[in-house]
Amino acid sequence: MDFDSLTSQEDEGNSEVIDQYLTFVIDEELYGIDILKIREIKGWEGVREVPNTPDFMKGVINLRGTMVPVVDMRLRFGMKEVEYVPTTVVIVVSVELEGKEIIVAFVVDAVSDVMDISQNDFRDVPTFGCKIEARYMSGMAVIDEKTIILLNADEILEEHELDELDKVSE
Repeated sequence: MDFDSLTSQEDEGNSEVIDQYLTFVIDEELYGIDILKIREIKGWEGVREVPNTPDFMKGVINLRGTMVPVVDMRLRFGMKEVEYVPTTVVIVVSVELEGKEIIVAFVVDAVSDVMDISQNDFRDVPTFGCKIEARYMSGMAVIDEKTIILLNADEILEEHELDELDKVSE
């Protein structure tokens, strides 16, 4: 899938800005990442393990000649590890570290949809009641009675972790 052509748009009915998010499932919860951060979606195919890396880092994949670190989002968020199944998906994402783009692959339970999220749908980050830490979130959205946890892809990994992953991918 190529997401580079998808951008923010204005709703034809009014002038409110609509952003598009790729939504996916982790532990039966719906999450979303800004579509402009998404580079590719792949089915789970296994990884090459890398020694001396955090538990949440499953290894690396070769993506057209580039070694891309693979992060299990369940483990990153402190959730229970599960066996990968046919719906397990790898979302290749661009994150930024000090102005430098780093490509990382996130393992999630399943991809859901691409959703338009307007300012009216957007909610602030809750201070309690979520399975993940607030620092990973940019907000929440409620659409058709579904709550979507919106992730800030640039904040999912800390700077020193991104540095380590960047070294792995070189």
